[in-house]
Parts: sequence; structure tokens; C-alpha cells
Amino acid sequence: RERPRIRLSTLDMTRLQGLPDGSLGREYVRFLEDNKVSPDTRMPPKFVDDEELAYVIQRYREVHDLMHTLLGMPTNMLGEVVVKWFEAVQTGLPMCVLGAAFGPVRLSTRKLQVLATELVPWAIRSGLNASCVLNVYYEQRWEQPVESLREELGIFPPP
Repeated sequence: RERPRIRLSTLDMTRLQGLPDGSLGREYVRFLEDNKVSPDTRMPPKFVDDEELAYVIQRYREVHDLMHTLLGMPTNMLGEVVVKWFEAVQTGLPMCVLGAAFGPVRLSTRKLQVLATELVPWAIRSGLNASCVLNVYYEQRWEQPVESLREELGIFPPP
């Protein structure tokens, strides 16, 4: 009903930067800073007439960087593929399935081996085990330790 948004206009970045290391808010801001990304780069959905569905798609886009934070994955190709595997299992969205399936074609043989033997099995297990990550009201959990939130949601510790 509330339809929270994750945008620079809705975030108190100074407060989040001041939270303790390990908290969701602090680690999310660290992720944004380290990767030089902004929550405002997420485009609004196009060609979606249903207002509720449009919000769900927007929410999915806005929590993508939080998925990196929760899963402990960087924004390099390997990290993106792992996040897409988790999201594909969680949502079944075609764009996630395609990203998970075709993203690895650009990886080296060594990274493909790590992906296949460690990261994909972990992402699939975590995605199946976790409660729906789109339903989390992250804006009310900035102070919560990331490890605690992972445990609560059923996301296994990153390998």
C-alpha cells in the first residue's frame, strides 16, 4: 500500500553513511560509493499499463543494488551473473533468466569453473530458500546487520 521508493530524494545518505559498519544502510551506501552507482539510474518501466505491475517492476529495479549488498557480490560480470541467478530463481522474470543463462559467455574458463561449482549452486540454493526479497521493506531495516537480515530471509552466507 505504501509503495516505498529507493531514490536519492527518499534516502538520508548522511544518516546511512553514519550507521555502523555491517548494517544494511552503511553497507548499501558503501556499495554505491565503491561502484560509483546511484539508485537514481534505474529507469522507470515502459510499456506497462498496469500501475501495480509497473510499481513491482520499479521496485525490482530499485532493490537490485541491495541484492548485490545482501549477496556480497560485486558489479563485475561474475557478480552480476550470480545476482541474476538468484533473481531468476526468486522472480522467474525472463530478463533474469536470460541474464543468468547468457551472461557467463563473457567469462574466462577459470571464472566459469568458480561460477559453476560454487557460485551458481549457492545462488540457486539461496534463491529457493529465501523468502521473497521484493517484499522486504528495506527502508525500515537500514540499521539491521546484513548478516542478520540474510539469516532472517534465508540467504546462505556468500561462499
